[in-house]
Amino acid sequence: MLTVAGLSKSFGGRELFDDVSLTIMSGDRIAITGPNGAGKSTLIKIILGKEEPDGGSVSFIRGTRVGYLPQESEPAGDETVMEVAVPHEHEHDGQFIAKVKQILASLGFKQTDHDRPAKEMSGGWIMRAHLARLLAEEPDLLMLDEPTNHLDLETLIWFQDYLKYYPGAILMISHDREFLNNLCTHIAELRSSKIMRYTGNYDSYLEQRAAMEVTLIATAQAQQRKIDQLQTFADRFGAKASKASQAQSKRKQIERIKEEMVEVPDGPEAAMGFRFPQPQRSGQRVITLEKIKFGYGDKLIYDGIDLEVERDQRIVLVGPNGAGKSTLLKLLAQVLTPQAGVHKLGHNAKFGYFAQHRAAMLNPQHTVFQEALDTPQRITEQAIRTVLGSFLFRGDDIYKPVKVLSGGEKSRLALVKLLLDPPNLLLMDEPTTHLDLASVDALIEALKQYQGTLVFISHDVHFIRALSTHVIRVEAGTLKHFGGGYQYYLDKTAQSARAALTSSSFGSTVSRPTAPKVDRKEQKRLEAAQRQARSDQKNGIPKRIAALEKEIADLEAKERDYAAELEKPETYHSGGRATQINRELLQVTDRLAKATAEWEAAGAELERLNAASAD
Repeated sequence: MLTVAGLSKSFGGRELFDDVSLTIMSGDRIAITGPNGAGKSTLIKIILGKEEPDGGSVSFIRGTRVGYLPQESEPAGDETVMEVAVPHEHEHDGQFIAKVKQILASLGFKQTDHDRPAKEMSGGWIMRAHLARLLAEEPDLLMLDEPTNHLDLETLIWFQDYLKYYPGAILMISHDREFLNNLCTHIAELRSSKIMRYTGNYDSYLEQRAAMEVTLIATAQAQQRKIDQLQTFADRFGAKASKASQAQSKRKQIERIKEEMVEVPDGPEAAMGFRFPQPQRSGQRVITLEKIKFGYGDKLIYDGIDLEVERDQRIVLVGPNGAGKSTLLKLLAQVLTPQAGVHKLGHNAKFGYFAQHRAAMLNPQHTVFQEALDTPQRITEQAIRTVLGSFLFRGDDIYKPVKVLSGGEKSRLALVKLLLDPPNLLLMDEPTTHLDLASVDALIEALKQYQGTLVFISHDVHFIRALSTHVIRVEAGTLKHFGGGYQYYLDKTAQSARAALTSSSFGSTVSRPTAPKVDRKEQKRLEAAQRQARSDQKNGIPKRIAALEKEIADLEAKERDYAAELEKPETYHSGGRATQINRELLQVTDRLAKATAEWEAAGAELERLNAASAD
């Protein structure tokens, strides 16, 4: 599908990469990883023909359709959301438009948004409209540069599940570790001007890279020891006529070893060794909201909600897009004033709020280093350099004026300042945006050290799993608490879904309503039905229900098998095979839903018969 051969590229005398080669086959899910500034986005642009390489070539199989989602979209003109999502060639294609509408709904758009001018919406929403178009078009190769940046958690999970069954190949750049683990079949690491391809997901790549580096280091050390031994001989006997030829032979041997010397790549970023200053201890009750009412214009978001946050809690706010998570965080931070209710800070409690607009509080005349120094805490310059380096400000970057920083750089600098002088209550809205994988890990380690209370919103599941000890689901103006980490929340919500599915389970004890009076004919019919049901029983389970349970189990097994088949690269080598499996998977899913409904109905009927018999 795509062959990249011998690419090289330099900027201002700095070599980004040299002799980089990469092949992408149908069905591949490849992530390009590497430290910030390694050239990942530049490589994508060269593949797309948006930039010229210094050397090498890029070639596609004839007819390959390519779709690209950049990190930031072009400013919207006068087109509506639907006009962004539906290209001109499909504007009269009813099937395509229906598919776009379905995808837009899954990405969080309301029906009323379709005819809104796109320029009225944020850049993140415009990106979602472009994403809907790409997913509906289904190009053979889908290229995504940080596609999760503008998605909330629930939309991200939908997007991730959608891509699992995407019929084409995917080449992506992402700093979302969980996303990479769930999707990738290969990792292509761009480091030290080279690219190395690993099979498996991100965690598998880390293990393989660590093992490879141990081997390379051991080999390089052995080669160096051999060189040292040969050099010692050459130096010792080089001046002696009787040993001169041997010494010369050793020197030639040294040259051969140097030519074959194993190159050890630069190691991963060192773990941050700095301990952040800790805040003053707060009282047990850190912050309380009582009977809070708040809305925007005629739209009421909350009407009388209560919330109490206690010391040392690590709370993540989850819920569907537009449910009011950021609004709740802003109410806690007093960025928004409630229309009714009480906001109370606890004893010694002091909050700090991290959001994108916080970057505007930086002094544009300072350098990065001066701004980081501008904190009440007494911290050494070396410690500050260490923290700045962990958040991508390295070398001469620390002397750049704040006024020339990008939005993402300002956001990271604001995060550094917050961590250098932390309050005892941190309120953070999407703190991992604009951070690479190493910086996300640095932030996690910093927040694990943090001896205060944390309430945050994030779409980075790895970040959530690492930090949350309590989950609050925000939905339809209500708050539902889950007193455990993210996995506990997932388990409990899955149990609730199963309980709802089996709420008519014939094995449970339920209170029965008084049976209505029936005439004699109806009574005889019921008695006959009961006798038939009893005669059909096998091991206490009606045959009909047993048959349905077996069918459901078989269908679920088929569903898993088809899903696994779609994850195999070889499925896409045979023309039409992936399409056929997708069609069969849809049929299985439809039948599974019907069989489950029949099973529920059969269980309910048995309950009714048993109730009538008892009466």
